[in-house]
Amino acid sequence: MSTPDPWDDLRAYTAARLALGRAGSSMPTAELLRFGFAHAQARDAVHVQLDTQALADVLAADGLPTLQVHSAAADRASYLLRPDLGRRLDDASAQVLREAAGPSPAAGCDLLLVIGDGLSSLAVERNAHAMVTAIRAGLPAGWSLGPVVIAQQARVALADEAGALLGARLVAMLIGERPGLSSPDSLGLYLTWKPAVGRHDAERNCISNIRPEGLAPAAAAGRFWWLAQEARRLQLTGVQLKDRSDAAVIAAPPSTALPALPD
Repeated sequence: MSTPDPWDDLRAYTAARLALGRAGSSMPTAELLRFGFAHAQARDAVHVQLDTQALADVLAADGLPTLQVHSAAADRASYLLRPDLGRRLDDASAQVLREAAGPSPAAGCDLLLVIGDGLSSLAVERNAHAMVTAIRAGLPAGWSLGPVVIAQQARVALADEAGALLGARLVAMLIGERPGLSSPDSLGLYLTWKPAVGRHDAERNCISNIRPEGLAPAAAAGRFWWLAQEARRLQLTGVQLKDRSDAAVIAAPPSTALPALPD
């Protein structure tokens, strides 16, 4: 006999694992299989290598120049065991960026986009191109974009070194977030003013869960440009820059004169 669960209706509103039911004292077979599949997706998101050349080709088709770099973590095992290596470029990649900057890196761009595989290559594969397209669509007049840097075995802070070498005033790192069991493909965006090696996480602003099932790229780009323009106005990012991009402006209703009372 099956007993209706009053929590079942909530499953229509969330991907969270609730109202799973039970078979005797165990989890139902269907839910156990779904859990195993979600776990395998999360593992694959971490371990499958990002096809950086395919991403570069897609961006090139949009007219965007790219630079491919690698962190100091030689392979995935080193990347996972040594987070510090993922925060710095290897020597060859640093030289590539120095040569791209030319003799006057201080005359760099207003905004540098860096795409890093992070902890989910799946997130980058599915969402990075759409996010870059949405950011370009909202580019304000007077802003210059640098070449898109595509980084392998990258942590968030790697964008600080890339931005400093290319003379960027503002750097945005698009990176695969740590996968969850219902979201193996969430893309994060980290914004840093005046990037330099040694920046702390408190000096960044973050927009997370960028994907169709979370924060859609178009909405994320709107929030991004609000933060970017405020960052340039205030010349800072991080805890001192509060995200008020979704603050509603409530107009005062027109005043209506009350009818005169009869004598």
